[in-house]
Amino acid sequence: MRKFMAVNPIIQARGITKQVDLKGSLLTILHSVSLDIALGESVAIMGASGAGKTTLLGLLAGLDKPTNGSVTIGNVDISKLDEEEIAQVRGKNIGFIFQNFYLLENITALENVMLPLELHYIPDAKQTAIKLLSEIGLGDRLHHYPRQLSGGEQQRVAIARAFITQPLIIFADEPTGNLDQVTGDLIVQQLFAMNKNFNTTLVIITHEPSLAEHCNRVIHLNKGGIN
Repeated sequence: MRKFMAVNPIIQARGITKQVDLKGSLLTILHSVSLDIALGESVAIMGASGAGKTTLLGLLAGLDKPTNGSVTIGNVDISKLDEEEIAQVRGKNIGFIFQNFYLLENITALENVMLPLELHYIPDAKQTAIKLLSEIGLGDRLHHYPRQLSGGEQQRVAIARAFITQPLIIFADEPTGNLDQVTGDLIVQQLFAMNKNFNTTLVIITHEPSLAEHCNRVIHLNKGGIN
């Protein structure tokens, strides 16, 4: 498994543009975006719907490729890698947290959190997952399936799954978007507590100013560019 070098800045985007073909005409979603994110920094990306936030996160994480420009993570220009190489690089280096949780419904909370370790043949997966879930207050929910958990509990499982490999970077797309205010506030507290504990670089897309306030810096997108 290819490992990123923990350099500073950990993420560099240079002139990234993303265009899509809509029935023969080009739609520009992002235009010449450049940014640096420091190792260990927490950054919120904010903007109106359609500003390009999720597209930017996808490009920074290697889930998509820019039409023009480059994205470098650590010592690796991921813009030049093919899909298999990008998947290998993401392996232990990047964790993801999504609005819709994306837990596997047919396995337990414990098995969901163990999975990233097992996929990369990392030993002691079960004990590591039990310890992490217990630390976030889900020690009595280990053998529950996602459908047996509340939304907040599912998101806590998803957070544990993202951090279990101790990645250099966590990308979170609207992590409180499907939760009520009280539950969302608890999830934010949990997310930043774990982030501090693991000293992870955290990049969050959010509409919530209260969440963004926890971050070191806020990047505002407007019509595909940084304000």
